[in-house]
Amino acid sequence: MHRSKLPLTVWFWAAHLMATHSNGMSAVQLEAQLGITYKTAWLLAQKLRRSMIDPQREPLEGVVEVDQAEIPFRADNSFFDPVKSGKILIAGAVEVIDRGTNQAKVRRKRAKYLDTRSGRIRLAAIPDNSAASIEAFVRANVKTGTTLLTDGHRSYPGLTDYRHDPRTVGKMAGHIVLPWIHRVFALMKRWGLGTYHGLRRKHIDTYLNEFVFRYNRRFYRHVSFETMLGLASNHRPTSYWDIIGRDNPRKGVPTVRRQPRRRRTATGMQADRSTPPEKLERSPVSASTR
Repeated sequence: MHRSKLPLTVWFWAAHLMATHSNGMSAVQLEAQLGITYKTAWLLAQKLRRSMIDPQREPLEGVVEVDQAEIPFRADNSFFDPVKSGKILIAGAVEVIDRGTNQAKVRRKRAKYLDTRSGRIRLAAIPDNSAASIEAFVRANVKTGTTLLTDGHRSYPGLTDYRHDPRTVGKMAGHIVLPWIHRVFALMKRWGLGTYHGLRRKHIDTYLNEFVFRYNRRFYRHVSFETMLGLASNHRPTSYWDIIGRDNPRKGVPTVRRQPRRRRTATGMQADRSTPPEKLERSPVSASTR
């Protein structure tokens, strides 16, 4: 809300809708609900998404399922076609909570985790399936010493300071061996296709943070609005130029234009500051060429 020209009521209504709505709100929906332009709604939603993450949040612990999944993304503003869309690699982790004690209960290796539920989750886009990318995600989001339930990928044995409990999938469906992380991936894919008609690669992490914020507070949705306001007060103001990743031309940084600016003249469209054809100096013509 730093130096915002919008009324505070618009900010609070947008924060309430995005925090408490079960499926979230797209910029098109905010435009219709709040009576503002699409550009304003888009910028408002982007700023609110960046305030949904707690920079001092506690890492996952206890028993955690970890896996990777691919989700389609939109390459342009045309109608979303899953066949022609690209793929984004997402790494996810979810706490496995025992229903009886409502806490994580570590069991012997290869044991089945029955009568459990999902706890907190973490999601992030990773560049590839390499050991470096997966280890970086796990170390950034899971506490050291946690039991990791995985599909036996070759990247996990390098995490020697974790208790690794691999589950060989084989011909069995992945959601049977690792049910909770696959349920998270299924909900995330349906949410991205249903609410936003496909996510984009550029701002994928902010959308994932929004999904994580809403999923971790699914049992306490009535306090999500207050939580968002509290988290937003701990974040530094984010400008439009920070979101799109470009320099602010008002701060003395020249704007790099992809194409020269054009203007309409009596003789047609011409590049800006160009000399009209009739004022161009004629090149000298020798008598021999006449």
